Amino acid sequence: MDNKYWIWLSRIKKLTSIKKEILLKRFKSPKNIWDLSKNDLTKVKELNIEEIKEILNKNYREKIEIFQEYLIKNEINIVTMFDKQYPYNLKNIYDKPVILFTKGNLELLNKKGVAIVGSRECTSYGENIARKLAYDLAKNNICVISGLARGIDKYAHIGALEAKGNTIAVIGNGLDVVYPYENKNLYERIIENNGLIVTEYIVGTRPNKMNFPARNRIISGLSDGIVVVEAKEKSGALITADFGLEQGREIYAVPGNINEENSKGTNELIKQGANILTTYEDILKTHIF
Repeated sequence: MDNKYWIWLSRIKKLTSIKKEILLKRFKSPKNIWDLSKNDLTKVKELNIEEIKEILNKNYREKIEIFQEYLIKNEINIVTMFDKQYPYNLKNIYDKPVILFTKGNLELLNKKGVAIVGSRECTSYGENIARKLAYDLAKNNICVISGLARGIDKYAHIGALEAKGNTIAVIGNGLDVVYPYENKNLYERIIENNGLIVTEYIVGTRPNKMNFPARNRIISGLSDGIVVVEAKEKSGALITADFGLEQGREIYAVPGNINEENSKGTNELIKQGANILTTYEDILKTHIF
């Protein structure tokens, strides 16, 4: 497959995944979209003037060979919505990414998995729970999915690695950037131990704040169930849980001290009907496995 046109499409920042999917379904390939004229694009009722300008922007069509060379040199794979390797769990979610850039073990994209998410400023209680839970799930051949962030995400990945199991990190920037940089060693350990790093963002994309809520829909979308270990009242982990509910995923929450700020979000999830989780066996007992 010539990745040139997929790389081009992934560079168009102001065109949402939903709009890209509409175009791909109508015109069958990114090359056919590339070849469209302004007159052709104005006939697509779902596109506005700004989006048409973006598609025709010559800047996105330049230096594509440099991107191609970088991806090959750094063993970065492209998985598109038309590929057999595209994750089954992502296929039917709303606003699915039309392209994924991956580094590592591609087989994990379609393996049974549980997302473990939570506060970046986690307590020692949350750290221990995330690490032990990930360890036990990985020992039971379940892939642990998280976001390579500080706190709960970090310890979820570490727990899976300690079990010599599988883990996927979904990031909110290009694969040429490690964010936060303090997790660089963890990033490398995941790759070295048959894990996988996934992003919808082309190399060169910085870790902008707006990327992370969008990243969360992929974490939930890849998973069969989502565990929130610790979360404040307004937490990115709760956004992941909300995406999971919309996507029909099973939601689990670890109960916490009612006086702790980091327990307010998880305790509220339980009040709203999330599964109470006190051991990994609570997941294995539910219908998803």
